[in-house]
Amino acid sequence: MEAYFDNGATTRVFPQVKNIVTETMEEEYGNPSSMHMKGVKAEQYVKDAREIIAKSLKVDPKEIVFTSGGTESNNMALIGTAMANARKGKHIISTRIEHASVYNPLFFLEENGYEITYLPVDEHGVVDLEALEKAIRPDTILVSVMYVNNEIGAVQPVEEIGKIVKKKNPDTLFHVDAIQAYGKYHIYPRRLKIDLLSVSGHKIHGPKGIGFLYIKDKTKVHPLILGGGQQKGMRSGTENVPGIAGLGKAVQLIYQNHEEKMKKMQAMKDDFIAQVMELSDVRNNSGEAPHIASISFQGVRSEVLLHALEEKGIYVSSGSACSSNKPAISGTLKAIGLTKEYYDSTLRFSFCIFNTKEEVDYTVNCLRELLPILRRFTRK
Repeated sequence: MEAYFDNGATTRVFPQVKNIVTETMEEEYGNPSSMHMKGVKAEQYVKDAREIIAKSLKVDPKEIVFTSGGTESNNMALIGTAMANARKGKHIISTRIEHASVYNPLFFLEENGYEITYLPVDEHGVVDLEALEKAIRPDTILVSVMYVNNEIGAVQPVEEIGKIVKKKNPDTLFHVDAIQAYGKYHIYPRRLKIDLLSVSGHKIHGPKGIGFLYIKDKTKVHPLILGGGQQKGMRSGTENVPGIAGLGKAVQLIYQNHEEKMKKMQAMKDDFIAQVMELSDVRNNSGEAPHIASISFQGVRSEVLLHALEEKGIYVSSGSACSSNKPAISGTLKAIGLTKEYYDSTLRFSFCIFNTKEEVDYTVNCLRELLPILRRFTRK
């Protein structure tokens, strides 16, 4: 049996996504900037996808900029905003549990004269709202917070954060990394006072290499990629039509019968956690997101358990799988106050709408069988 529980890293595409990607590669392969019919047809795919996405967020299609994925969206939101608003101030606020595609742009900005405040989180990975309110200053140009943490599934009180930011300084922009949240929740940026929102296609059964950044109308963001002026100059380069069309189709499908899909996923996660917690010496670090379970197995190195499960056809990740396959101690696990013995013994199980109860039961049975054996061989 095969059980893929690494959907936080990437997902299998919907069959309809594969079909539209193939169609736009083999038949409607025109350049959307071309003036002939092939170009016009290609442009229509881009337009349709933009409208589907805008509808899912209840925003204007012109506020959607297509990117190469979540990393580029985050870079554009952070560096592009910092560059465009430097005269107003050089202070940015974020949290201690962000993804590397937020941290590394922030480190880059720090090296270039910006001041970054990193907010603490509680033992559940939820940001300290009092600390946020105190941290906002007249020269704060941006607050950047991830909606759902990619490692433990902690969900941030985005609505409250938006209210605090705009009440304390209406000029401060609010960026949300929604890469693990979009497709799991209905997100309406206007209601949540979000100015910038990052999304990735391959986390929602769409293609890799495509994502988007929602930029609220009149928000000043400096483009990072210059060239032929596509997407109103915000992101030059010939549009990735197959990726864009595939992303539009994935958005359309993920939000069909959405509540039903999420209930099923949440029930699967709850069932998995309930069964796993019956095993000895395990700790549950999971947040409220419907698709991410973070479990620490005391006395077993995560990498060893990961490969032991892999031999049984079960695919999971240790910490975050998006950055690289290099093992590193998770900043998130440190930030939520886990003690040292859990740093290197934590696995992430992330679910999707294709997973089944049988896969959950099989995985728990394999853990029940493997843990006593692996613990016997662990270096003391």
